[in-house]
Amino acid sequence: MAEVKDLKNAGSETKNQDFKDMDVESLGEEHINLVFMLGNENFGVDVNIVSEIVRVPSFITRVPNAPMYIKGVMNLRGNIVPVFDMQLKIGMIQSPLTEEARIIVLSIKEVMFGIIVNSVTEVRTIYDTQLEPATKLSSSVDKRHILWVAKPADERLILLLDVSSLFELDQILQEDSE
Repeated sequence: MAEVKDLKNAGSETKNQDFKDMDVESLGEEHINLVFMLGNENFGVDVNIVSEIVRVPSFITRVPNAPMYIKGVMNLRGNIVPVFDMQLKIGMIQSPLTEEARIIVLSIKEVMFGIIVNSVTEVRTIYDTQLEPATKLSSSVDKRHILWVAKPADERLILLLDVSSLFELDQILQEDSE
């Protein structure tokens, strides 16, 4: 958990770097996101759902008859955590894992799972004025899983994922409660 606290603090340290001369209130609400790479693209998730970031273990137990995007399960300090390959899940071509690859462990409404990413790059504060709807996006990624496209001052695009939609968590939680 110490890593997550550090990540949240890191976002607050950098929030005014891009907008030193601007009135922060005019930028709108701030959203702190963990930014990671999949292939050559930048993606982001809300830092509040990130439990921790871990190295990809040498062995992930495969689950028989699971879809290809489910890499398997791993033991994380006594908890069995399902692990998903994000490139396959969102329809990208899978690239080989490097030393920089990580598993971002997410926790949403007591559901914990990991996503494999090529690298974690930063914690970034994004303001409302930097967000555009994903409908303008021309990409092979399914737009219904993208909440927003962020355009920070450094001119790159960050695709902000709707993790609940991507992993159909509302449906899973509803099935568990029945």
